[in-house]
Amino acid sequence: MLRPAARPHVSPYLLLSLAAFFWALNWVVGRAMAGRVTPFALTFARWVVAVAVMMPFAWPEIRAHRALIRREWKRIAWLALWGTGPYNVFTYYGLQYTTATNGVILNSAVPILIIVFGWALYRDTITRVQALGVAISLAGVLAILTHGDPAVLARLTLNKGDLVVLAGIACWSAYTIFLRTKPPGLPGLALLACCATIGLVLLLPFVALEMVFLHGRFEVTPGTLSAVVYLGVFASFLGYILWNRGVAEVGSNVAGVFMHLMPLFGALLAWAFLGERIRAFHVTGIALILAGVALTTRARRPLPLAGSE
Repeated sequence: MLRPAARPHVSPYLLLSLAAFFWALNWVVGRAMAGRVTPFALTFARWVVAVAVMMPFAWPEIRAHRALIRREWKRIAWLALWGTGPYNVFTYYGLQYTTATNGVILNSAVPILIIVFGWALYRDTITRVQALGVAISLAGVLAILTHGDPAVLARLTLNKGDLVVLAGIACWSAYTIFLRTKPPGLPGLALLACCATIGLVLLLPFVALEMVFLHGRFEVTPGTLSAVVYLGVFASFLGYILWNRGVAEVGSNVAGVFMHLMPLFGALLAWAFLGERIRAFHVTGIALILAGVALTTRARRPLPLAGSE
């Protein structure tokens, strides 16, 4: 009797890298939509597309686990609150006042916030090698941010857009940490579809408020419609599926450092599509980012750091 072929295992590091690529482009698209689609409207439209795409695949799983979903709806709603609303809204609002490059670079604070939130909420530990990997990756991000000149940090100021983006990044970091509370036994696609649907319900009154009282805007053009489709299919559906799967396999601390790949992808996309030059400090930063990712993914056994339990 022939044994069924084993399902091929895709590297979680590849999944996390693809998610980072999709999300790096999300910042570029979000910046392009500034002034054309207001933040709540763009977030809502993005998740409408995402739900429409994923529901045919997710519905059989939702039906099969409907009793579990009814029983654990509070946990699911908690994840939806953090993962499908504030992060996107803060991102698109902040991008009206800051550049996509600033946003992508600031997004590299995610691994630091994940570690801080993990320690504060769950008393997580981290290996010394993992901590070194995060620090090296962050040094690479700073090399890109400062153009290789550390003195730039002394003159760095954050505008309103940067601060709003940081608030959204904090929400995403919390979502990543809270993924460990997801109902056991609920498939990832069913979880994402439920979170997205609940997120739309939570967003609806804010979209109405924005459109009626806050001069909301949604230009219906081929460009905006294409942007919404990209955000719904790649940045929402595929990106979240890949991210959730990667976090489940390697843990939030290791997964978080892959956010450092976003400045790398952003620089390459700018070079390929906008003709921007890649300079020596870009190469240095990219090398440090990749070195930090390599260190972090090799160190899996948790050892307490000073001050942790």
